Amino acid sequence: MILNLSDVLSEQHKPIDASVPVEMDCFRSELGCFEIVDKSPVVLHIEYMKEKELEITGNCEVTVVIPCDRCLTDVTIKIPLEIHKRVSVASEEVEETDELDETNYIDGYNFDVEQLIYNELLIGWPTKILCSEDCKGICNVCGQNLNEGTCNCEDTGLDPRMSVIRDVFKNFKEV
Repeated sequence: MILNLSDVLSEQHKPIDASVPVEMDCFRSELGCFEIVDKSPVVLHIEYMKEKELEITGNCEVTVVIPCDRCLTDVTIKIPLEIHKRVSVASEEVEETDELDETNYIDGYNFDVEQLIYNELLIGWPTKILCSEDCKGICNVCGQNLNEGTCNCEDTGLDPRMSVIRDVFKNFKEV
């Protein structure tokens, strides 16, 4: 959804308070497409600070289905998004400083809420997803989910990184 920033950027600098629905149904990244099963509206407050700088605050919560990193079972994860941005809407000639945030979601007087939510999801994306702390993962031979039961595979394969140790033990047996 696109918000019009003309009220806050006019000479009266009226702040904007808005509750905007999240329209995104799927979060796409390099890792794939993840279904969004629940989302709360984004509650935004946009206020003029000084010299074409805006302060944007807001929050929402997005629930995403992500596969477990060990067993690939779908896990429903709630990702709370707390937004605190300070951006400049001045022309591109203005030198960017470290205290201002990126503004790829603002184009002139148009504020793209979906792009802001996408950026915040990228930042807030969990680094490790587990269906449970004691997830056993999958068998590396047959692919059986070891949380659902054991398999009859004999895992005789040694980690290739340990082949040097195997050679050392082989030399001891020969002596």
